[in-house]
Amino acid sequence: MKTVKYLVPFVLAFLTSCSSLVLKPADFSWPIESVSNVGNNGNVEVKRYSLNFDARPLFIKETGDSLSYQNQQLRVIRNSKGYYFMVANNFKNVYVFNVKDGVFKLEKKIEISKQEGIQNPAFNQRPPYIELVYGSNSDKKLNLSEDGIEKEEVKK
Repeated sequence: MKTVKYLVPFVLAFLTSCSSLVLKPADFSWPIESVSNVGNNGNVEVKRYSLNFDARPLFIKETGDSLSYQNQQLRVIRNSKGYYFMVANNFKNVYVFNVKDGVFKLEKKIEISKQEGIQNPAFNQRPPYIELVYGSNSDKKLNLSEDGIEKEEVKK
């Protein structure tokens, strides 16, 4: 019994030291989208958020063309949960990425158009969603989350 008496505080102290630190609530969203030119080498740099990555694989996945990134702008925004949403002119999809081990990992490809690429895309923060505005007159709007297209809740 004496052994258990001394063992319990030791085990509790050990378990407490192994627990992870959690800081919450945390909001990872960016207030506005970042529009960045894709460089000649395929890199996108968002100086405001110290973000730099090679966008060529994204353009190849979307278009199948290894040179489609040239003279393009990539639009990037981050939601409150830390997911990155990316789109460019003439894309048919919005790509949702998460950061895993120092790389962007594709979480979801959200199909916006089956026939032709969207025109004039832009992102807005509309918590809890990311709003995608597109079309020739920016007349089309969708609410997006990391899970896909969301229907806006009707307030009563």
